[in-house]
Formats: sequence, C-alpha cells, structure tokens
Amino acid sequence: MQAKETLFADLVQGRAQQFQVPLYQRTYSWTEKQLKQLWGDILEQAELIERGEKANTHFLGSVVLAPSPQNEATFPRWLVVDGQQRLTTLSLALAAIRDHIRDTEPDEAERIDEEYLINKRKNGSDHFRLLPTQADRPQFAAHVRGPLTEQAGGGVAAAYTYFRRKLVEAADPAAPQDVFRIEQAITSRLTLVAVTAERADNVHRIFESLNNTGLKLSQADLLRNYLFMKLPTRGEHVYESYWLPLQDSLSNEELEQLMWLQLVLDGDDRVRRQDLYAAQQQRFEHGKASEEEIEAYIRELHRSAALFRRLLHPEEEPDATVRAHLLRLESWQAQVTYPALMLLLDRRERGDLDSADTARSMSYVESFLVRRMICRVPPNNLNRIFQAVPGQLPLDVPVADGLHQLLSADNRFWPDDDELREKIQKAPFYQFGRPQQRKMVLRRLEESYEHPEPVDFAAAQLTIEHVMPQSPGDEWLRMLGEDVADGENAKDLHSRLQHTLGNLTLTAVNSELSNHPFERKQGLLQGSHLEMNRRIAATERWGAKEILARADELTDRAVALWPAPLRGVGRAERSRDWHLAHQVLAALPHGTWTSYGDLAAFLGSGAQAVGNHLASTPGVANAFRVLTSEGKVSAGFSWTSEDEEGDVRSLLTAAGVAFTVTGAADPAQRLTADDLALLVTEDDDQAESADTAQGVPSNQDEETRADRFFHQLAADDSPETVEAVRALFAPWEELGGWIGHGAGQVTTSAFLMLGEAGAPGRGIWPLTLYPGGGRGGTAEVVFQHLAAREPFTDRSLRAELLRRLNELEGVDIPEGKLELRPGFRLSLLEKDRNRELLAETLAWFRDRWERRGAA
Repeated sequence: MQAKETLFADLVQGRAQQFQVPLYQRTYSWTEKQLKQLWGDILEQAELIERGEKANTHFLGSVVLAPSPQNEATFPRWLVVDGQQRLTTLSLALAAIRDHIRDTEPDEAERIDEEYLINKRKNGSDHFRLLPTQADRPQFAAHVRGPLTEQAGGGVAAAYTYFRRKLVEAADPAAPQDVFRIEQAITSRLTLVAVTAERADNVHRIFESLNNTGLKLSQADLLRNYLFMKLPTRGEHVYESYWLPLQDSLSNEELEQLMWLQLVLDGDDRVRRQDLYAAQQQRFEHGKASEEEIEAYIRELHRSAALFRRLLHPEEEPDATVRAHLLRLESWQAQVTYPALMLLLDRRERGDLDSADTARSMSYVESFLVRRMICRVPPNNLNRIFQAVPGQLPLDVPVADGLHQLLSADNRFWPDDDELREKIQKAPFYQFGRPQQRKMVLRRLEESYEHPEPVDFAAAQLTIEHVMPQSPGDEWLRMLGEDVADGENAKDLHSRLQHTLGNLTLTAVNSELSNHPFERKQGLLQGSHLEMNRRIAATERWGAKEILARADELTDRAVALWPAPLRGVGRAERSRDWHLAHQVLAALPHGTWTSYGDLAAFLGSGAQAVGNHLASTPGVANAFRVLTSEGKVSAGFSWTSEDEEGDVRSLLTAAGVAFTVTGAADPAQRLTADDLALLVTEDDDQAESADTAQGVPSNQDEETRADRFFHQLAADDSPETVEAVRALFAPWEELGGWIGHGAGQVTTSAFLMLGEAGAPGRGIWPLTLYPGGGRGGTAEVVFQHLAAREPFTDRSLRAELLRRLNELEGVDIPEGKLELRPGFRLSLLEKDRNRELLAETLAWFRDRWERRGAA
C-alpha cells in the first residue's frame, strides 16, 4: 500500500484511465450543506490565486484506490474504495464550469472536458473518467455529456445545479471571481491523500480505519495542550492566574473564536478558524518562543476575553451609546464584524479613541451592513472585508475616520444615498436579508421619531405587517386600479409594491389586521403605540401614491440614521440587479416558468425593463422560460445570438413545462415573485414562521394561539373545513406529533411538528396551515425546509411525499415546486377520502423520519 499527497489534476489527468465506484457503495449523498462548505473553500483558494499568493493548499480528504478486476495495462481502472463523494462532486463542478463557458469559450470548454471528464477515444462506459455507482450513472453521464434539459432529480442533478447557480453568482460585480481561477482552485489547490492499495491489501480494513475517527479535539483543545507543553516551569502559575478564569468566562467554541480573532488582530487576515492551531503553532515555532512569550500570549488572551464578552453579552458594556450599537449588531447576528469590533474596543482600552468615537465607528459598521442589505448587495464577501480591517486600517488618520475611509473603498460596495432611495422605493425589502434584520431596520426607523413614550421593544411581541396585504381582496384591488399606469393592471402593481419598505410596518396585532380593508386597519393602527402606525392611520387611503410617499419619508430618516460612504465609491447597482436576475433564472427548477412581471417584482424593477434586458443580453440561462403573465411567448421575444436558437415551445416542453388546451403554459407551474425569492434563499434565512415553529410557548399562550388559529380559520372557511382540520390534528397527535402555533406574517398558523417539544432546531414539520384572510385557508408543503433536514435531504423521499399528496382529489403540485413551498386549499379536507389519504401520508412521513438513522 502506498500513500501520497496529490492534487485532483494530477490524479485524473494524463493518459486514459477510469475510476470506478463499486456497486455496493452508497449512492451520491452530498447535500447543499457539504456543497456550500466546499464552494467556500474553492472561492477562498481562488482569491489567493488572484492575489498571487503561494499559500498552503486546502486539504480535502483522502481517496482510497485499489486495482479493478477489469484493469488493463493500456487502460488503468481503479476501484474507489473511499472518496467517491469528493471525486463525484469535483467532477460535477468542472462539468458546470465547462457548461458555464461553453458559449463564450468553446475551446476552453473542450479542454476541461478532455483533461478531467472524459477519455476522448473510448466508447461506451469507458468514455467517462469517473464511473459512479450504478444508480447514479445515468444522471452523471448525462451531465458529463452536456447540460441536462429533459429530466431532473437526484443528488447528482442537485449538485450540478448548485454549481451552475454559484458560478452565475460568482460573476457578481460586488465580488467578482474569474471562472478560470475557480477551475484552477479545484484542480490545483485542493489536495487529496491518495492511498493506493495492492491486490493483496485488505482495502475494506483501510476504509474502516480511515472512517473510525472517534471524538475529535477542537482547535482550542489542540492549542491549549501545545501551549502548556511549552510551559514546563510556569505552567501552574499561568493556568491558575489566566487560563482558568479565561476558560470559565468563555465556552470552548467562544475561546476558539477569540484565539482566531487574536491572530486576525495581529494582522493575519487570511487565517481560517479550522487552521488556527497550525497557524499559531507555526508562529511560535518560527520565533522559537520562550516561556515568557507564551505566558504573554495567554495573558493577552485573558485581557481580550473581557472585551470579547461585550460582543457576546452587550449588556456588559458600560457606555450607553456603545452598548446600543453592540445590541443592534447582536440583533443583526453580525458575527462577521467581530474583527472590526474587537479592534475598536481594543483601541479604546489602549486610549487611542474615546467612547464617542467608538460609537461613531460602530455606526459606520452598522450602516455598511444595513445599506447593503436594503440595496440587496450579496453578503458573500463580508467575511473577507471585515477580516481585513485590522491589517488594512490607515495609520495616518484617526481610527474612526480611517474605518470610514476603508469601508468606502471602491471594492466594498457601500451604497450611497441615491441608491438607498431608489431601493427603498422599488426593491422588495421583505424578501432580502434575515427576518431579525428586517425587524431591526423597522425598529430603528420607528425610534427615529423620538416619541416621548417609546415602545419597549424587548417586551413587545412585534411582527412585520404588510399594510396593503399579500393576499388583497376586491376592495384593495379596486383602490389599486385607481393608481395603475403604463399598461400595468392592479395585480401587477400589487406584486411590485407589496414587499417594498413603504408598505411594511411593525405591529403586535398582526393577526387582527390580517387582510382586512384599509378602513378597518386604520382604527387598529390609530390605537398603536408606534408613531409610524399612527401616521399610516392618518392617511385617507393606502394605494401606490401613499406607499411611495412613505418610502420617501423613510428614506430621509434612513439617510440620517445610517451614515453614507465617502464620495468616490464605485457603484454597480444596476449590474448587480441583472446579476440577481441571471442567478434566479439559472436556478429555475425543471418543470417551471415565470413571467416578466414576476421577475420584475422580485428584482424591484419594471416588466418592460426586464424584457429589454433579456432581449439584448446573450447567454442568460433559461431566458426562454420567461413568458407573459398569460403563459405565452412574448411577441417581442427573439434569440440574442446565433448560438441560441430553437423553437421556444419545444424547448419549454423539454424543460418540463406543460401546456393547456389554449396553448398557454400551465399556470400551476408558474413561479411567482415569492417563489423566485425562495430559489436564492439559504436554508438559515427562511421565513420567520419556520423559526416560530421551533419553540413552544407557555401552556396558556399556546392555548391562546390555538384558539386564535381556529377563530381566524372559522372567519374565512366553512364550519366543515374547520372540523376537517380538527379531525386532521387528532391522528397526527396519535402518531406522536404535536401542533405548534405561531404568529405568521399575516395571520397565525399551525405547524404539524415532530421532535422534542420545546427543543429549538430539533424538530421537523411537513405542513404549515394558514387561515385564509378572506380567501380560504391553505396547507403549505415545506419542501424547502425538508431539503435541509434528514432524511428528506434525499430528493427521492421528497418526490414520494409529493406523489402521495397529489393522490388527494384537487391537489396537483408540479414537480418543479419540489424545492419550494407550494400549497393546497384546506377546504379539500372536507372530503373523507382526502383526509384518509393525508393521514396515511403523515404516518408515512413520521415513519421515514423515525427510521432516519437506520439505513
């Protein structure tokens, strides 16, 4: 047996050869969690390449190979005993790169194909350099041959689609990444240990040894052991005086984070937390550190821990203004800013700036985050920006001014006042950022009114309310009809404005407001303790003009609250918007289409502008799947280059889009603006309703929420529907499930939960039930949530859930919505057979979840 470190390129390049995954191996199983981690490592290496740095490569893991029984001297074949997930994933990433550049760089695409993916002069299965296990071969082979258009599903397809989407995202001008540097990072910067066995070796024993890792020590554990090994005479004193208090004040994870921050504050802006031990050990070994130097390092950690605790527990900060900034950043979940915040607190303690300048500096950090979120600047480069602050802060100006100057640099993309105003007016604020971030923005805007009796936000149970509701009734649509212009209709106008900041507020009576006409909402808002609500109530009507006028008012307050960058900042907001369009179109699931109006509402743009852009921009993935609101190909549609051609309807059919008898695309397969937002939403950024389901309030509050749910359901649905829902809950609880009730975005809701009640993050739920707010209640199938929860990360299980639900009479959810959150009417449960089928489906769901670790 031989073991050596190698690169992916060195492993697979060269003469014709093949890596075969044995049939007894499990199928491809990497989910978005593993793909996201790998993609982050790839981008990090690509950045190092761009900067010309010859830093250490990233270790990806091991690959265990053994000669295949089919091995030939002229055509080596290897069995992949371990490492098939890594090899398959890297191959799919390269296939995605090849297809990403196929139209613009055909020669380079062919090079990638021949160097990494195929054996050019071999036929049949020998044509492929990697031959996955039998169940995965058709999908893998189809993607290696070229982009898959006629079918979708399975982990292989999901991984390929993930990389296609991320490659579009990587072209974002806010953080551009050259695709060939990404290729180089994959092939020449990710190292593998290749263990090559001889025929006589027990390869399965090798596999068992490699995977029997046991409980791993953390980076903090490793570094602690190393430090005290270096303190033979002073160890006991240092431990008692500094380490023990340090360990008592922070958890092990927090201590590891502090050790990493200490390296960053010392100017190492490239070290990763997982490389903390090696980086710090290298520094001590290089300098041949004495016991005194090791003790000084631990003493500095002890001093810094008190400052770090103020980031973790802002209430410990003595200065009120600084404390307010830290509390808001904690609410924002802005751990990414810790290097900058630690620098500021450290400089203040050393006397380089006072508390007023510390607070001013933190206002720049807060503004940088808030303005970028409102203006939809992708957050994918925030780690790099803030980790570089200690090493890049100008030395010739005061700290606060230097930070303002640094964050205003051309490549930081800190939006100015003009862009902020435009986005507040047009962008769907409700669909970007995390729920707590949106609430913090609205809270700061409310606080800016400086009401003499301000609301206690810590005690108030406030949620975000759409003044013009998400599901408008006829009265709302009639009022919007008075404001339409430029060929829009009332529904288009509603779609464009419903999620903008001018239409949103905070309230503790979300469920009472619901979807009622504005006249009824006025009375409730007038009695609110929030000044912004009383101002809304003082208007005579609530249409497009009023929403835009309020957007202007809120912009004036936002400009005063969050400082602008310095002049001369480079701007690319329009290209970022179109980049977002390209990203979401690349992520369209098989069997779906969208309209110009839906895409425009998602972007905060206009349908005409979207049409003009798609008509003049070649190479936009899935542009032919953008249709009119009636599901027809636009009369003005034309291919933008000679490389793009074909009958649009045939291509739509190949992409899984069905047509009605009138020749229109099936409306059930249409993705709305809200659906499009879900396609580019990470799992940890899901809507507040998912978070609500994870916690169980007190019994009294739970009873109140349950009563409120059925009260709202009875207001909009028939008594038969209400009883049908009650009849559904009973067998669910008999199965061991429980019902969680929470305040949803417009009404309350009911979650069919499994897992330990009151244990946040441990539960899972297949359905969320919502009262209708005037339009009939719905059951939402949370496929998007399930895609990140075992065992339903397996797409075939989600497909089986879809098949079972579609057996209900009146339910017809298209496969294209298998990554989204589609729904069906609760009134369908009035049919006894539908309730029986759904109860059987829920029992199947429970059984699959309970067996999740038994495979």
